[in-house]
Amino acid sequence: MTKLVARIRILPADAESNPDTVAQSIKQSIPIGMELRAHAKEPIAFGLEAIVGDFLLEDAEGQMDKLEESIKAVDGVGEIEVVNVSRQSVKMK
Repeated sequence: MTKLVARIRILPADAESNPDTVAQSIKQSIPIGMELRAHAKEPIAFGLEAIVGDFLLEDAEGQMDKLEESIKAVDGVGEIEVVNVSRQSVKMK
């Protein structure tokens, strides 16, 4: 089945949210078959940092909703914004 890569910006719930701790919690809480491939911190304002994560998931009905719900359920997550969704590239030899 085709895989998708979803880039999602995750905003902190408050100023005390630690982006590294939140990223680790997200990695552990996403459903089986999905993966946080990479993430980076992005400055917002006044010392706040968002997490921009690249998630790998199946191209099947309801998968994106499951991913979004699992991210929103993590402590320290305020809002999420889906920045981009595309098919995963296939490497040719």
